[in-house]
Amino acid sequence: MYRRAKVIFEQSRSSLGYRELKKRLCKEGFKVSEYGVKKLMAKLGLIVTQRVAYKVTTKRKHSDAVADNLLNQNFNPIAANQVWAGDVTYLRTDEG
Repeated sequence: MYRRAKVIFEQSRSSLGYRELKKRLCKEGFKVSEYGVKKLMAKLGLIVTQRVAYKVTTKRKHSDAVADNLLNQNFNPIAANQVWAGDVTYLRTDEG
């Protein structure tokens, strides 16, 4: 049962808690309580990691104008202060 519990847990990418792990083990014919699964997880060092939901940070409208490409992939300027660049990928505001 130890090996099977570890395989099921790893297949879930470490996201199964003791209740769901118990359900899956019982479905496969193992007789185990929730308390038993908790002890089993502690003994095997199975720690649940919550997955963070993907959050869309850019809401682009296809009708928006796109800035001209002034550099044309020429990233080696001749002198200092001829080319400046920046990137604001994510900036939290009150509006979300």
